[in-house]
Amino acid sequence: MDNIGFVGLGIMGRPMVKNLLQAGYPVTVWNRSRPGIDECVAAGAGEAASAAAVAKTSDIFISMVTDSPDVEQVILGDEGAIEGLRGHSVVVDMSTISPAVTREIAARLEVLNVAMLDAPVSGGDAGAIAGTLSIMVGGDRKVIDRVRPVFEVLGKTITRVGPIGAGQTVKLCNQVAVAGTLHAVCEALVLAQSSGVNPERMLEAVGAGAGASWQMSNLGPKIVDRDFAPGFMVDLLQKDLRLALDAAQDANQALPGTSLSRQLFSALQAIGGGADGTQALIRVLESLGESDFKAAAKRR
Repeated sequence: MDNIGFVGLGIMGRPMVKNLLQAGYPVTVWNRSRPGIDECVAAGAGEAASAAAVAKTSDIFISMVTDSPDVEQVILGDEGAIEGLRGHSVVVDMSTISPAVTREIAARLEVLNVAMLDAPVSGGDAGAIAGTLSIMVGGDRKVIDRVRPVFEVLGKTITRVGPIGAGQTVKLCNQVAVAGTLHAVCEALVLAQSSGVNPERMLEAVGAGAGASWQMSNLGPKIVDRDFAPGFMVDLLQKDLRLALDAAQDANQALPGTSLSRQLFSALQAIGGGADGTQALIRVLESLGESDFKAAAKRR
């Protein structure tokens, strides 16, 4: 089996490493902070001192970090993977970053005869834990086929969406749809609540019809229960929406709904909700009217 290197042991990375270990893959890890390392080592992973040291042991090097500068540092920076990669290695970036930056990194690696795939994911921490992520892959078909057994441990839907960088573009499309749908779900909930309709019954009725969505069925009940624990944090979605709007500007394409959603999430960040789950957007919509889910939750 290929030796797997994994850098980025946050909410998503830790369960992904554990699934790879359970599937029998030897995994070596590194992270900027200790908790992720300690948890993965306890599960059976090996530990390296840097991203470069991870790369030296790896046939497939996976990064799962926050933003474009983080990926650049992990792969191209001092003690980055580029210092340890071998010619037959494959770099798989599963973060959500700029498509343009992805292509720049791939070009740097190509000089070293190192292939790269961009393979961002959707499904949140629940999908990472269950191994049911949707994986959107950009890159050469032959390289994808080589890495496919690893992808199949991590996700249930693996889709090649185009050449390198296309995976990131499709992930940004996903985030545009996620933000817009969640915004609509929150507006539906405040309309029900402020009109005197039980929001739980509204979710039950609308969720069985054409208005159904993942956001409604999974986050709607959490909103009603005032459960704002993060499956996916507001700060991270805001980063993704920034990247989407940057990509849209590069393509001369207006995204007015996405711009509005980002402004509303900015208002949530301004009142201290950046580390909350994205469903906390309801707080901003509540502030614009007379709905009061908090009071209703206390009465139930």
